[in-house]
Amino acid sequence: MSLLAALGRSVLALLAAIGRVALFGGATLSHLFRPPFYPREFGVALLNIGWLSLPVVGLTALFTGGALALQIYAGGARFNAEAVVPQIVAIGMVRELGPVLVGLMIAARVTSSIAAEIATMKVTEQIDALVTLSTHPMKYLTVPRVLAATLVVPILVGVGDIIGIFGGYAVATGTLGFNAAAYIQNTVDFLELRDIASSLAKGAVFGCIAALMGCYFGMQSGRGAQGVGRATKGSVEAAAVLILAANFVLTGVFFSL
Repeated sequence: MSLLAALGRSVLALLAAIGRVALFGGATLSHLFRPPFYPREFGVALLNIGWLSLPVVGLTALFTGGALALQIYAGGARFNAEAVVPQIVAIGMVRELGPVLVGLMIAARVTSSIAAEIATMKVTEQIDALVTLSTHPMKYLTVPRVLAATLVVPILVGVGDIIGIFGGYAVATGTLGFNAAAYIQNTVDFLELRDIASSLAKGAVFGCIAALMGCYFGMQSGRGAQGVGRATKGSVEAAAVLILAANFVLTGVFFSL
């Protein structure tokens, strides 16, 4: 019975946590279209999440595309199917690897930063000061970051897809002996509009999840340095798991038919 009781407590705690996150997300959505608005905070969030994330996103996509081309060529050589490298690199990067890798990089870089920043503000009572100044913390801290991530991460995903395909192209034409014009033509012919739409839609969802988890764990942080550390660690873990789960669901929605 003690084992069942412990299992029941764990399940109830998980359901309670899901409920708190859902309520937090609903509150964020409800504040999205109601004044006052804070364009300066929105602009800073766009810069931090979008522009400053480009180097890590670009390098990750570049090396992933190159490694993918090598792996597909080595595997295809067993079946005399080396010619499928352009098609598989394109569909692999656009449908799955591009959005997921960008989402995880954003979770590692942006979610942790948001959680640490907001948790530190809570520890140093800056959030209480916002309330004293009649400024709603959710409107000032959460809404600009979630909105910026939802809008800018699809752009990062698109850039990552292009750079990843270029990485595969560079490896295939530079070391594997592929014709450059034929490689590009095969890539363009194989990709469909649905592939691109699914990639951008995943980017929007992943960006929303990453920013929302950072804000939620930051707001729920405990007091002291340990509270900031736990909030940062929990936000990245939750964002990564939710991004992978959302990727599974969205892949089923877009490609199950």
